[in-house]
Amino acid sequence: MAVPKCKVSKARRDKRRNSHWKISIPGVVACPKCGAPRLPHRACKACGTYNGREVVAVEAK
Repeated sequence: MAVPKCKVSKARRDKRRNSHWKISIPGVVACPKCGAPRLPHRACKACGTYNGREVVAVEAK
């Protein structure tokens, strides 16, 4: 059975693992009704629609 010859320091261990936890930005899509950028599977903040229906009442400016 293989045994490590020396202890791996916390800094060296964490340097090796640092690329595994990078956060990627979520994909932003355009709203099909108004074209404003929004996150997928969420209601549009500009027009208040989701899945072709108005789910949030938004005041007009």
